[in-house]
Amino acid sequence: MKKILSILTIFATAAIAIAPVSSINSVNSAMANSQAQIANSQSQAALIPQDANFTVSATEPTQMVFGENLFNGNFTMVSQHIYNPDYILAIGDIVNVKLWGAYEFEQQLTIDSQGNIFLPKVGVIKLLGVKNSNLVNVISKSVKKVFKENVYVYADMGIYQNVSIFVTGNVNKPGLYQGLSSDSLIQFIDKAGGINPQYGSFRNITVVRNNKPYKNIDLYDFMVDGKIEMFALKNGDVILVGSVGAYMSASGEVLRSYRFEAKDSSMSLKELARLAGIKPVVTQAIVKSYNNSQIQITSYPLTKFDSVKLRAGDAVEFMTDHAATEVRINIDGEHSGARAIVVPKGTTLGELMEKIGFNAQSNVDAIQLFRKSVAKMQKNLIDSHLRELESIALTTSSATTQEAQIRAAEAKSILEFIERARQVEPKGQVVISNKDDINQIVLQEDDTIYIPTKDNIVIVQGEVSMPGAFTHVTDSDIEDYIEMAGDLSARADSSRVILVAANGKAGKFRASSSENVHPGDSILVLPKVEGKTLQATSILTQILYQLAIAAKVVIDL
Repeated sequence: MKKILSILTIFATAAIAIAPVSSINSVNSAMANSQAQIANSQSQAALIPQDANFTVSATEPTQMVFGENLFNGNFTMVSQHIYNPDYILAIGDIVNVKLWGAYEFEQQLTIDSQGNIFLPKVGVIKLLGVKNSNLVNVISKSVKKVFKENVYVYADMGIYQNVSIFVTGNVNKPGLYQGLSSDSLIQFIDKAGGINPQYGSFRNITVVRNNKPYKNIDLYDFMVDGKIEMFALKNGDVILVGSVGAYMSASGEVLRSYRFEAKDSSMSLKELARLAGIKPVVTQAIVKSYNNSQIQITSYPLTKFDSVKLRAGDAVEFMTDHAATEVRINIDGEHSGARAIVVPKGTTLGELMEKIGFNAQSNVDAIQLFRKSVAKMQKNLIDSHLRELESIALTTSSATTQEAQIRAAEAKSILEFIERARQVEPKGQVVISNKDDINQIVLQEDDTIYIPTKDNIVIVQGEVSMPGAFTHVTDSDIEDYIEMAGDLSARADSSRVILVAANGKAGKFRASSSENVHPGDSILVLPKVEGKTLQATSILTQILYQLAIAAKVVIDL
């Protein structure tokens, strides 16, 4: 018991926010020529010279490509029905038309095969090729030819046309995909499994229409600045994702530590600093360049960033050449002030509290502090136990064939558990046990302060029949809330229930405990650990506690 409580104490300092496809066999000759030209021009910019003589340290893994996690299926969930004034009406589009006044009419009308709609008492109105922004004017002109006055017109797009779009080039699942003409290019690329980060370009995307380039798209505009050009895709359009040309990597005092793609074969150091989001403390950049078999390292001050041209394969570390006198603090959650603030180094949490714009819904008593160094420690500790558990699962011997079969089945389930547990990424909560602590906690660079919203909710999850959120009931205890959640499941361990307070402080109780529960608390019921070796059981139990306290989740065995 003492051992388990000591582990709980350590880990109480961290928490976590935890279309059918048909293959394209060929593309028309014009498309093939376009793709060949792109590949030919970009092949001149090698990422790293082939004869470069260097090794990559095991402690410095290859950086992720900026945008690698952009396409994960989220853009395929919903088709958009947003107003696009430049949309050109096409056959099959549905238009909502309403007339009122001396003559009343309201109906959804489909643009027919001739490009027309028909209004009773008005006649045929041609809408094919009309801009969305001119829709009302075109219909009004026809109506006024019949009704000179006292008839008013309203019209808008109802349902956009269904289209089939080819997505090809460096995507994971090239094919023909269906959607609406109002859907964005990003949605269709997502349907095609996203861009292959090893070969595909996020900055060289071409929409080909009638065998000719129609639009050139740079997704960095969307990922960095949130800008995206909305235009109507047409049936038979081809989205061609080109090949990547050159990468430059950014690290150090940046918000986004990735490999960034150059628009052409090079980019300025200033542009890389913008894409990476350098922090205010940056005063210089260390550029590591590979030239044939030589490695060249050069330092540039901030004032020279605009004049420095980077080449393919350059690795840049943004840093400060002096001790920082200020730190940047992120402020999230329920408040009315700034989302980030720069304060003098050595500022305490208590001093920062005076600068936060709290509002009536801010739960100041449950304020939370998240720190990256704590998150890293938490992750390392969990991974260490997972590696130990993995070793036991793979090396445990058996005396009989029957026992070997049992151990094999157990090993499989343990390895599946390990895979799920490794997906947990700690956020790193520093538990504030009492109000006096806020005056003792010195803030660090990139700390995040989270202010919860005042609510009356208690979360119950894990091995209960009906996990969920429940309204707080005065004087109710752990046992009461487990009953509200349908009581324990058959796999629950009634002796292992974790109560995590709103401020992150955790404790271990039995399911029958009369411990009071407060608004914002979380109750986690852990599963039984059965049928495993004694050593594996011990480690599994530790990991379950660690994940429950650190992540406020219960991982199924």
